[in-house]
Amino acid sequence: MTFTTIFKAVNTAQAEVIRSRLEAADFHPFVPDELSAFGSDAMALGSNGIRIQVPEALEFLASKDP
Repeated sequence: MTFTTIFKAVNTAQAEVIRSRLEAADFHPFVPDELSAFGSDAMALGSNGIRIQVPEALEFLASKDP
């Protein structure tokens, strides 16, 4: 399954909020940088943020008119 980055969080707290909101809306987010940034938020900024990703199909469906 291919994932698409839809948001880059600047710290772990922001990443958790975004993930929670997506899960509440029945999306299935993936946060690949979660563990590497968990020890230090400075590391997250140095690596260009904590990526929040969803399966590519979700983004495709959201961008199309019904």
